[in-house]
Amino acid sequence: MTIEQISIFIENRKNALAEFTNVLATHNINMRAMSLADTSDFGIARIIVDDAAAVKGALERSHYIVKVTSVIAIEIPDEAGSLNRILKILADNGRNVEYMYGFTGRKSGSAYMIIRCTDVPETERVLEKAGIRMISQADLSEI
Repeated sequence: MTIEQISIFIENRKNALAEFTNVLATHNINMRAMSLADTSDFGIARIIVDDAAAVKGALERSHYIVKVTSVIAIEIPDEAGSLNRILKILADNGRNVEYMYGFTGRKSGSAYMIIRCTDVPETERVLEKAGIRMISQADLSEI
């Protein structure tokens, strides 16, 4: 069970990030999660939204270069050691985490992590076998 992540290339200059978020605000887009990384010339914003196809279209019409990637979103108890337990399960099963970032929702007692791994279907099997709850695209509007 994967969700769609949108990666947006943003020029690394003053006001560029505010211009990007203005496009989101203008189209009434509420991000569930965001990660931002930079290089000397460009930044890469990775966002999670309820309707990735609509957001991709809005961004492309605003002349952004975007890419949609399947990632895994998991729900974990919001307590010390929860993430470590999951990372250990992944490591013990030969899964490599390329990157990850977290977000919270309105549901108390839970935290959520976006995980990008090599071989997504195998990673999903490992998580499912371990009883770790994965979030679907449809679940995003509920958390």
